[in-house]
Amino acid sequence: MAEFGFWLIQGPGWALVLYLIWAQCLPALRYDLGVRWGTQEPASQITEVGVAFWWAFAFADLVLYTPLLALGLWGHAFGFGWGALVLAAALGITCYWPLTSLAAVWAARSADGWELRKERDYWIVLPLLSFWGLAGLIVLLLAA
Repeated sequence: MAEFGFWLIQGPGWALVLYLIWAQCLPALRYDLGVRWGTQEPASQITEVGVAFWWAFAFADLVLYTPLLALGLWGHAFGFGWGALVLAAALGITCYWPLTSLAAVWAARSADGWELRKERDYWIVLPLLSFWGLAGLIVLLLAA
């Protein structure tokens, strides 16, 4: 079980770090790149307020979440005592931010100018991220 739990955290975790670098961190520096790549939504679909909201998440991912997740995964992989604590902090964020984003998508549905064309993708991917974060926290708790 311990080996399964290790890979349940590490495999998807490093895939998520790579995805976050491409989909969130780089667009935090140039949002228009994310729109061009299809990882961020244009103002024509989600309004300028929506762009500000999504950019804020990308910025937080750049300065806090992605480095924290990578550091926690690294520390966990090499068995450093602090690794589980740092990883648990990142996994807590992983449970939280997808649900916040889904709540915003739901609440904005009737807002003027909000026409999210890929909404179904949000409802598929974001709950999976939250469940992965929760599963990772359970693995860490059971290993403690």
